[in-house]
Amino acid sequence: MNDEKWIVSDKDHLGGKPRVQGTRISVAFLLECLASGTSVAEIVNAYPTLTENAVQGALRELAHQKEAAAA
Repeated sequence: MNDEKWIVSDKDHLGGKPRVQGTRISVAFLLECLASGTSVAEIVNAYPTLTENAVQGALRELAHQKEAAAA
Protein backbone atom coordinates (compact mmCIF):
# COMPACT_ATOMS: atom_id res chain seq x y z
CA MET A 1 0.00 0.00 0.00
CA ASN A 2 1.17 3.53 -0.79
CA ASP A 3 1.79 5.60 2.35
CA GLU A 4 1.04 8.89 0.59
CA LYS A 5 -1.55 10.95 2.44
CA TRP A 6 -4.35 11.99 0.10
CA ILE A 7 -6.81 13.42 2.61
CA VAL A 8 -5.76 16.53 4.50
CA SER A 9 -7.44 19.25 6.51
CA ASP A 10 -6.36 22.57 7.91
CA LYS A 11 -8.18 25.66 9.09
CA ASP A 12 -6.91 27.72 6.14
CA HIS A 13 -8.74 25.66 3.51
CA LEU A 14 -12.47 24.90 3.37
CA GLY A 15 -12.87 25.80 7.03
CA GLY A 16 -10.94 22.73 8.08
CA LYS A 17 -13.09 20.20 6.22
CA PRO A 18 -11.22 17.17 4.89
CA ARG A 19 -10.15 17.70 1.29
CA VAL A 20 -8.12 15.97 -1.37
CA GLN A 21 -4.43 16.90 -1.03
CA GLY A 22 -3.39 19.65 -3.45
CA THR A 23 -6.97 20.74 -4.19
CA ARG A 24 -9.84 22.68 -2.68
CA ILE A 25 -12.19 19.74 -3.32
CA SER A 26 -13.75 18.35 -0.17
CA VAL A 27 -13.92 14.64 0.45
CA ALA A 28 -17.66 15.03 1.09
CA PHE A 29 -18.13 16.61 -2.35
CA LEU A 30 -16.11 13.85 -3.97
CA LEU A 31 -18.27 11.20 -2.28
CA GLU A 32 -21.47 13.03 -3.27
CA CYS A 33 -20.35 13.04 -6.91
CA LEU A 34 -19.59 9.33 -6.83
CA ALA A 35 -22.87 8.54 -5.03
CA SER A 36 -24.81 10.41 -7.68
CA GLY A 37 -23.30 8.20 -10.37
CA THR A 38 -20.56 10.48 -11.64
CA SER A 39 -17.59 8.42 -12.75
CA VAL A 40 -14.04 9.08 -11.60
CA ALA A 41 -13.14 10.02 -15.19
CA GLU A 42 -15.99 12.55 -15.31
CA ILE A 43 -14.94 14.08 -11.99
CA VAL A 44 -11.31 14.37 -13.10
CA ASN A 45 -12.41 15.91 -16.39
CA ALA A 46 -14.61 18.48 -14.60
CA TYR A 47 -12.03 19.38 -11.93
CA PRO A 48 -8.56 19.67 -13.46
CA THR A 49 -6.83 19.97 -10.08
CA LEU A 50 -7.80 16.36 -9.44
CA THR A 51 -6.11 13.34 -10.92
CA GLU A 52 -7.48 9.84 -11.10
CA ASN A 53 -4.61 8.77 -8.85
CA ALA A 54 -5.64 11.36 -6.23
CA VAL A 55 -9.28 10.24 -6.30
CA GLN A 56 -8.36 6.57 -6.02
CA GLY A 57 -5.83 7.35 -3.29
CA ALA A 58 -8.38 9.31 -1.27
CA LEU A 59 -10.92 6.50 -1.60
CA ARG A 60 -8.35 3.90 -0.50
CA GLU A 61 -7.42 6.10 2.46
CA LEU A 62 -11.08 6.41 3.47
CA ALA A 63 -11.57 2.67 3.19
CA HIS A 64 -8.57 1.96 5.39
CA GLN A 65 -9.70 4.52 7.96
CA LYS A 66 -13.10 2.80 8.16
CA GLU A 67 -11.48 -0.64 8.44
CA ALA A 68 -9.27 0.54 11.29
CA ALA A 69 -12.23 2.11 13.10
CA ALA A 70 -14.24 -1.11 12.79
CA ALA A 71 -11.43 -3.34 14.09
